[in-house]
Amino acid sequence: MSNDAPAVKAADVRDAALRLLARREHSYVELRRKLGRKGWPDELVDLELSALSEAGLQSDQRYAESYVRSRAAKSYGPVRIRAELGERGIERGLIEAAFRELDADWFSIAASWYQRRYGDEPPADFKEKSRRQQALARRGFDHAIVRELVDG
Repeated sequence: MSNDAPAVKAADVRDAALRLLARREHSYVELRRKLGRKGWPDELVDLELSALSEAGLQSDQRYAESYVRSRAAKSYGPVRIRAELGERGIERGLIEAAFRELDADWFSIAASWYQRRYGDEPPADFKEKSRRQQALARRGFDHAIVRELVDG
């Protein structure tokens, strides 16, 4: 029985990973973390994830592109998106390639969010101006964009 167990477990790990990938793209690190929490042995997880990656079923590049598109569509800025991708184990080169692929107009994205959130009313006082600047910064927009939007 113990001779058959590794082959069955490897297939089980692969099936578990494929179920996760069927829902949405995942980074290698994300899959490894999720499968590890389920109790699968690290060596089997690494082996199966490498095979999925080589077969093109898991791709950090595809994940990064999808993630950047998705977060930009939800009005998050490049600073935050880069940090989030880094936390998910995506290499800097893949992150930058995903941003080049999207080629977004970050000012327009920030301006659209700012308009929806605050309308045409200028900040009433310094405290309100500061709140707006912090909100834009938390969303991941750089200082130049924040300043231009809030200072007008």
